[in-house]
Amino acid sequence: MSSMISSSRGIHPPARLVSCESPHMRPSGPLDHSEPEFNDSDEAELLSVSWNQDYGCFAAGTSHGFRIYNCDPFKETFRRDLKSGGFGIVEMLFRCNILALVGGGANPQYPPNKVMIWDDHQSRCIGEFSFRSEVRAVRLRRDCIVVVLEHKIYVYSFMDLKLLHQIETLANPRGLCCLSHHSNTSVLACPGLHRGQVRIEHFGLKVTKLINAHDNHIACLTLTMDGLLLATASTKGTLIRIFNTMDGTRLQEVRRGVDKAEIYSIALSPNVQWLAVSSDKGTVHIFSLRVRVVGEDSSNHSITTQGPALVYQNSSTSLDAFICPNTGANPGSSLSFMKVSTGAVLIF
Repeated sequence: MSSMISSSRGIHPPARLVSCESPHMRPSGPLDHSEPEFNDSDEAELLSVSWNQDYGCFAAGTSHGFRIYNCDPFKETFRRDLKSGGFGIVEMLFRCNILALVGGGANPQYPPNKVMIWDDHQSRCIGEFSFRSEVRAVRLRRDCIVVVLEHKIYVYSFMDLKLLHQIETLANPRGLCCLSHHSNTSVLACPGLHRGQVRIEHFGLKVTKLINAHDNHIACLTLTMDGLLLATASTKGTLIRIFNTMDGTRLQEVRRGVDKAEIYSIALSPNVQWLAVSSDKGTVHIFSLRVRVVGEDSSNHSITTQGPALVYQNSSTSLDAFICPNTGANPGSSLSFMKVSTGAVLIF
């Protein structure tokens, strides 16, 4: 195995994660009231930008630290400026004090082959993962940590940092990987072992689904919050396709253009009414989808493609036939203090 968990240099051993359940610890920390340590005039190179799981905040990694921003109202809520180094990956866990950090830039704060789990309430790292190759991406859920390398993906338990799954992938330099974020579904999407293939892991069901999404290599992919729908684009960049992750059925296909383009991102609206795609053409395409939520007034949807609407239920009741009783976050998880209903706010 090419990973290692370390508790050296004053980092709490994994078992200390249970301290998060202490009644004296708030599910927030300096993130909710800290002021910038340096002036805005200090130059810092932007290295990465990433959304949190509910898209209400985003984190920016810079050559001298990282910053957290709230979207509505838009404001910088917190920053840590470090003259000693930069961060190439800053992954938030919803709106709590837990962050996953990976060094980056010309002078990285940490080696780019390490993932540091940072608790900003305690102002220290509470876990460290070391690998033999550079970390391409990190994804967080309340119950697991996903580390993406170029040819392999590791899934760890957030409760005790134990390795749960190893997934082999085709060369994945972009670190493509998506997670569902509903507590009653646990779905991961990543490149498969063949060109144009997407691998879907339904962890709660212990089911793996392989979808041959495109003829060319996968360039971008995203899941709905519940993980039941997948949107993909290839390196050709002309078509975006939407699939049912349970059976691999292609539900819809939209065309971005006829010229080859590099797709930067794909975004689905919460009710799956709209799909947005950005590319190196300097444009953002927005599509009206035929996949819609059951019970919504169809008159609210502008259907541009002929044919019947493709029904998509995103309520928890519609998932009962597909979900095992134990697919939610572990009741005994060390991060159980962060289990909140959809839309709840922990900090800020």
